[in-house]
Amino acid sequence: MTDGPVPMPGMVISVRSRRDVVVVDPARFLAAARQALRDRDPLLTDAAAAEAVADVYDAVHTLLDRDGALAADALADEVLGPGGRLPGARIEDRADGLSPAGFLQEIVLDEVRPLQDYGCFLPEDPFAVLRDRDDHR
Repeated sequence: MTDGPVPMPGMVISVRSRRDVVVVDPARFLAAARQALRDRDPLLTDAAAAEAVADVYDAVHTLLDRDGALAADALADEVLGPGGRLPGARIEDRADGLSPAGFLQEIVLDEVRPLQDYGCFLPEDPFAVLRDRDDHR
């Protein structure tokens, strides 16, 4: 049994995630995203997929829509720090042209307001963490 916080009515739990990848092969990266789009819509032509996935943002959104994360297959095996890959070491042969480069999550309790309560007007930096409170992480 731990002495950590217990859930309370109205408690806000925020999970902040950071996923870094390095593009090692731009052509494979775009091709993987276009294939992800065609997987969703088999009637889509190569030309239409190329038009729909024309830049990094298009490619990232398409892969996130399909997989939930970039290089999602590598998350379970990825180690940062001791036991992980050396700084600057890249995986060159992945089919998606990406080299996984780190994954972190942070749990933050009792944000002032959950994102939903901002309505149409999100805070200026929705990823900012207020560190001046007396919270226990």
